[in-house]
Amino acid sequence: MDTLSPQAQLADAPRPASPPADDLIVVPVRRMVMFPELVLPIVVAGPVAIAGAQQAAREQRQAVVVLQRDPDKADPGAEDLHGVGVVVNILRYVTAPNGEHHIICQGAQRFAITEFVEGWPFLVARGQPLAEPEGADPEIEARFLNLRAQVLEVLNLLPQTPEELRQTVANIGVPGALADIAAAYMDVKIEDKQAVLETLDLKARLDMVSRFLGERLNVLRLSAEIGRQTNAALTQRQRQGLLREQMAAIQKELGEEDTAAHDVEELGAAIDKARMPPEVETQARRELGRLRRTPDAAAEYGMIRTYLDWLVELPWAPPQPPPIDIAEARRILDEDHYGLDKIKTRIIEYLAVRKLAPDGKAPILCFVGPPGVGKTSLGQSIARAMGRKFVRISLGGVHDEAEVRGHRRTYVGALPGNIIQAIRRAGSRDCVLMLDEIDKMGAGVQGDPSSAMLEVLDPEQNATFRDNYLAVPFDLSRVVFITTANVLETIPGPVRDRMEIISLAGYTPGEKLQIALRYLVRRQMEANGLKEGQAEIEPAALERIIGAYTREAGVRNLEREIGRVLRHVAVRFAEGETADVRIGPDDLTDLLGPPRFENEVAMRTSVPGVATGLAWTPVGGDILFIEAAKMPGSGKLTLTGQLGDVMRESAQTALSLVKTEASVLGIKAAAFEKCDIHVHVPAGATPKDGPSAGVAMFIALSSLLTGRTVRSDTAMTGEISLRGLVLPVGGIKEKIVAAAAAGLKRVMLPARNRVDYDEIPKEARDKLEFVWLERVEDAVAAALEG
Repeated sequence: MDTLSPQAQLADAPRPASPPADDLIVVPVRRMVMFPELVLPIVVAGPVAIAGAQQAAREQRQAVVVLQRDPDKADPGAEDLHGVGVVVNILRYVTAPNGEHHIICQGAQRFAITEFVEGWPFLVARGQPLAEPEGADPEIEARFLNLRAQVLEVLNLLPQTPEELRQTVANIGVPGALADIAAAYMDVKIEDKQAVLETLDLKARLDMVSRFLGERLNVLRLSAEIGRQTNAALTQRQRQGLLREQMAAIQKELGEEDTAAHDVEELGAAIDKARMPPEVETQARRELGRLRRTPDAAAEYGMIRTYLDWLVELPWAPPQPPPIDIAEARRILDEDHYGLDKIKTRIIEYLAVRKLAPDGKAPILCFVGPPGVGKTSLGQSIARAMGRKFVRISLGGVHDEAEVRGHRRTYVGALPGNIIQAIRRAGSRDCVLMLDEIDKMGAGVQGDPSSAMLEVLDPEQNATFRDNYLAVPFDLSRVVFITTANVLETIPGPVRDRMEIISLAGYTPGEKLQIALRYLVRRQMEANGLKEGQAEIEPAALERIIGAYTREAGVRNLEREIGRVLRHVAVRFAEGETADVRIGPDDLTDLLGPPRFENEVAMRTSVPGVATGLAWTPVGGDILFIEAAKMPGSGKLTLTGQLGDVMRESAQTALSLVKTEASVLGIKAAAFEKCDIHVHVPAGATPKDGPSAGVAMFIALSSLLTGRTVRSDTAMTGEISLRGLVLPVGGIKEKIVAAAAAGLKRVMLPARNRVDYDEIPKEARDKLEFVWLERVEDAVAAALEG
């Protein structure tokens, strides 16, 4: 960096007209505040500031250094500057090699700007110098002494403070000068420094600086205390290590037993009893040797000890599976679950294969269905039927691969993954391990846990499963894995391919009634402290709760409502009532409030343009209404109800098909050209998508344009094509259960969905008449009246 006098460096610069002697050149600065009597370097940035600094340096005249209000503004004007600055003498002007401009200046006195004068390529101002107040007030003297003590304490707390600086502060006898120096070097906001500069009253200025300095002192004192505590802890740790070594030497001389050596002997005996595979035993012996050579005061001692504890506590020995009694297994399944005949049959087949081929590679079952249908409890029943221990791992929200495979031992606090932890909890290598909510796993920056599940769920690979923490193979082939999910779409294809899917649909109202009578009422009476006979809920009341107070595929909400009813009964007994309570349908309004759900049949109206469709949701089937209206217009189609792209395309296809079939339906061509059509699907806050509403949209549009109403007891589902074909759709079982629960009498299904008929519960089949559709003409004939 070259340093020249202002005259030599600026000799060749163009010379603007010089302001009068009474006017002062203004040098705006950013992010720093100048104070009187201080010598500081200042960075000059921006064309206005550089021009002013150069002119003042060239003419060796005083300038005013003023703080900008907005430090990011490159070309500030008069309104962008504070009203109080400091008159300075520029001692040196420096241009750095990187192009930055610096001035070294000495503060003279405060200056209040009253007006700005235009006419120069830099800022020029007029104003009033602000003299430093004088006086020997005792209050000022007290504040001055307190501030000096604070400054000296700060200097003592700061590391490597020069002794000369302490002497300088101790020798300052002017209160205002001490306040300015302290404010200039304090680590506070620029706005606070400017406030100190603008405060002329000595008492107020000393109080302000003392307050700021007090806040910094608290931080410095706390930092110093933390440092002392840290050093004391290190010293204490070193002292403890020395004492342990001395104690070990004394115990050795006295012939007393060494605790660490005793631990090593116990671990060695545990390794002998664990019946580990040769590779695992070699690793355990190697780590045991390291533990023997490591001082028990070392941090590594605890890590090795924890690792060996995990190795010796895992069930390495080949298990002896208990015999499977098929008749007992069937009794347990019937005792724990009502209905689900096909599911129970598949589980009995699974158990029979395990009985005949205990060493064979059994399939991994995945129970898929809406919440509350008994997926988790089915896994517990399988464990009871097989006579094995049951452990459960919840995978919902897991997004770290280490949750499955574990962390490597290099990390502090590392542990094995959830799979190995579950095996240790079970204490058996042939337990029933349920992986709950496998569809809720998600990938994150730590890896994809679903990829780690590929090895766990593959019978060809899991015999040598390697956890990152153990770093040795562990045989999972004897573990009975069962998974659960609400939907299959979110399960990655490779993981889904490794499992046998078993679907559990929602329960019918009759099945819910039987489940409530057999299980839920008894369980809630026990949970609420009621004895048998103290309370009874009539079957009619349970049917009322199922139909008017719950709307679900499973029975969780039903159990909650039964619990609410029984809690009211429990309050009566707690208050001293002794008479047994019988709950009927008429009592539910007082206990549970008015009905929350109405029968969907009541929502249907016998007006043209309204059709009833069937929908599938992750929590079971449901019915929906397709409403169509026409109005004068130009043939525009409007779709509302938060419909997805596929459902919008179905509506376009339905309208095109109606136009194609117009002559057959008796619709005039002018009906399309002179009117707009609006199709709406109620429950507009709920997103809807899928192609299965195609038939319902076609029937709604046909009804609207022909003036013929749709039968109010009929619902329909199916995809349509432009050729008029009715194509198959999914979720038939759930949709039919929902139609039966809503009180419908007829359902229209694609003919190619006949294969799903046997999957429909018999109770729902008996309530409904089925109409099978090959083409849309079949739907028109079956659905439209008149």
